[in-house]
Amino acid sequence: MATILYGIPNCDTVKKARRWLDDHGVAYSFHDFRKDGLEPAKLQGWIDALGWEKLLNKSGTTFRKLPDDKKAGLDAASAKALMLDQPAMIRRPVVESAAGLGVGFAADDWQQRFA
Repeated sequence: MATILYGIPNCDTVKKARRWLDDHGVAYSFHDFRKDGLEPAKLQGWIDALGWEKLLNKSGTTFRKLPDDKKAGLDAASAKALMLDQPAMIRRPVVESAAGLGVGFAADDWQQRFA
């Protein structure tokens, strides 16, 4: 399976992840949520594998700017709708590789993932 990195190019964490992959000679393709979109079925697969709680970035400015009534009572369906409507609410980066599916970047974890 080819490695695919999903995210937003101006995100600092995505920049770190891309730099790490480049520095370690890991071939990958980059999928920009905003420019390239995100299929609902793909997001559902991530939710099924990781859980919506792990994917929804509640600490980001996009989520924090939501009205309180949109934040209250979140469940899988409402979180999915928010993430599809505003992909910046997805924790980044999401990476699909032969080692499986992951979200976020930590150099130590990635060293093991791509060893």
